[in-house]
Amino acid sequence: MKLLLKILFVIFILWMFTGFYLIKTEHEKAQIVMGLGVFFLSFILMPLFIYYRYRDNKYKKYILNDQKIKEWIDNSNK
Repeated sequence: MKLLLKILFVIFILWMFTGFYLIKTEHEKAQIVMGLGVFFLSFILMPLFIYYRYRDNKYKKYILNDQKIKEWIDNSNK
Protein backbone atom coordinates (compact mmCIF):
# COMPACT_ATOMS: atom_id res chain seq x y z
CA MET A 1 0.00 0.00 0.00
CA LYS A 2 2.85 2.36 0.84
CA LEU A 3 4.48 1.75 -2.53
CA LEU A 4 1.14 2.31 -4.30
CA LEU A 5 0.74 5.65 -2.53
CA LYS A 6 4.22 6.75 -3.53
CA ILE A 7 3.67 5.75 -7.15
CA LEU A 8 0.28 7.50 -7.33
CA PHE A 9 1.75 10.62 -5.70
CA VAL A 10 4.53 10.83 -8.30
CA ILE A 11 2.09 10.19 -11.15
CA PHE A 12 -0.34 12.88 -10.01
CA ILE A 13 2.40 15.45 -9.34
CA LEU A 14 3.86 14.83 -12.81
CA TRP A 15 0.35 15.08 -14.23
CA MET A 16 -0.15 18.47 -12.58
CA PHE A 17 3.27 19.71 -13.75
CA THR A 18 2.25 18.67 -17.26
CA GLY A 19 -0.99 20.61 -16.84
CA PHE A 20 0.95 23.63 -15.61
CA TYR A 21 3.27 23.41 -18.62
CA LEU A 22 0.29 23.15 -20.97
CA ILE A 23 -1.27 26.22 -19.33
CA LYS A 24 1.93 28.18 -19.90
CA THR A 25 2.02 27.12 -23.55
CA GLU A 26 -1.69 27.97 -23.88
CA HIS A 27 -2.74 24.53 -25.07
CA GLU A 28 -6.49 24.16 -25.59
CA LYS A 29 -6.83 21.13 -23.25
CA ALA A 30 -4.62 22.52 -20.48
CA GLN A 31 -7.46 23.36 -18.11
CA ILE A 32 -8.89 19.85 -18.44
CA VAL A 33 -5.52 18.19 -17.76
CA MET A 34 -4.89 20.37 -14.71
CA GLY A 35 -8.43 19.90 -13.42
CA LEU A 36 -8.24 16.13 -13.72
CA GLY A 37 -4.90 16.16 -11.88
CA VAL A 38 -6.40 18.05 -8.97
CA PHE A 39 -9.52 15.87 -9.06
CA PHE A 40 -7.56 12.61 -8.96
CA LEU A 41 -5.22 13.94 -6.28
CA SER A 42 -8.20 14.93 -4.14
CA PHE A 43 -10.54 12.00 -4.66
CA ILE A 44 -8.17 9.07 -5.22
CA LEU A 45 -4.88 9.78 -3.48
CA MET A 46 -6.15 11.55 -0.36
CA PRO A 47 -8.76 8.91 0.63
CA LEU A 48 -6.19 6.13 0.07
CA PHE A 49 -3.65 8.02 2.18
CA ILE A 50 -6.16 8.65 4.97
CA TYR A 51 -7.19 4.98 4.98
CA TYR A 52 -3.55 3.85 5.03
CA ARG A 53 -2.59 6.14 7.90
CA TYR A 54 -5.57 5.47 10.16
CA ARG A 55 -6.52 1.85 9.42
CA ASP A 56 -4.92 0.51 12.63
CA ASN A 57 -6.67 2.98 14.96
CA LYS A 58 -3.57 5.13 15.18
CA TYR A 59 -5.81 8.18 15.38
CA LYS A 60 -6.87 7.46 18.99
CA LYS A 61 -3.97 9.47 20.42
CA TYR A 62 -5.06 12.58 18.47
CA ILE A 63 -8.68 12.63 19.67
CA LEU A 64 -9.48 15.11 22.42
CA ASN A 65 -11.60 13.82 25.25
CA ASP A 66 -12.40 14.95 28.79
CA GLN A 67 -9.60 12.92 30.34
CA LYS A 68 -6.89 14.48 28.16
CA ILE A 69 -8.22 17.98 28.77
CA LYS A 70 -8.20 17.42 32.54
CA GLU A 71 -4.62 16.12 32.32
CA TRP A 72 -3.56 19.24 30.41
CA ILE A 73 -5.23 21.50 32.97
CA ASP A 74 -3.60 19.62 35.86
CA ASN A 75 -0.17 19.77 34.20
CA SER A 76 -0.48 23.49 33.52
CA ASN A 77 -1.34 24.22 37.17
CA LYS A 78 1.84 22.56 38.48
